[in-house]
Amino acid sequence: MFKHVIVKTPGKSYVNGLTTSDLGTPNYEQLLEQHQAYVDALKTCGVSVTHLPASEEFPDSTFVEDTAVLAAEFAVITNPGADSRNGEIKEIETTLKEFYKEFYTKLHYIKAPGTLDGGDILQVEDHFYIGISDRTNEEGARQLKEIVESEGYKGTIVPLKEFFHLKTGIAYLGNNTIVAAGEFVDHPDFEQYEKIIVSKEEEYAANCIRVNDYVIIPKGYEETKRKINEAGYETIELEMSEFQKQDGGLSCLSLRF
Repeated sequence: MFKHVIVKTPGKSYVNGLTTSDLGTPNYEQLLEQHQAYVDALKTCGVSVTHLPASEEFPDSTFVEDTAVLAAEFAVITNPGADSRNGEIKEIETTLKEFYKEFYTKLHYIKAPGTLDGGDILQVEDHFYIGISDRTNEEGARQLKEIVESEGYKGTIVPLKEFFHLKTGIAYLGNNTIVAAGEFVDHPDFEQYEKIIVSKEEEYAANCIRVNDYVIIPKGYEETKRKINEAGYETIELEMSEFQKQDGGLSCLSLRF
């Protein structure tokens, strides 16, 4: 069960952020509406939401997931792979320290030359899967593996072939069940899990999040929604068009612990 979620309002500079997509320039008013709907959905899931204000100097900072990796007993402050994002970790570190005494016995750090984005990390119970991508390098992945293993968790490094981040194509729903797309459908590291397979056409929907009694999914992916519902999960659909334009998905927008 998650109790706390950290989110951050996107600033007007968001429209100038990093992207590999060709989906056009985000509409800022729509973006704010979609972000508020996301916050409302999280509250429906029964969590307490810490809402950080916008930071215009960091266009991508609404994607707070990339700045930290959180487990029940410890937190890891990352070193994001895009240089323009390195300053984002200061605010997240300060925010996490407010929870630190109550929730965490240890705060760890990914150190240069290691780089690591939280979007490349999937936690499945006591097992962390660590993607190597354009944003997370081998050294960053090695450091995180060492950290989680020192805390009694397992760590597996997964070099990516197709996806931007690990969690672009995979999600864990609990009950030994994953949502998988693309390269993860037949990936040997995930063969032990029950799979809800996402088609190529609905690949964006693979980035969904289980928050307590609900699975939050992007709106407009009926086949994936049906499969998740048939697997016994209640879903909340959210319009994500303005986040998708900047390579963002549902998991990117929050730190959940």
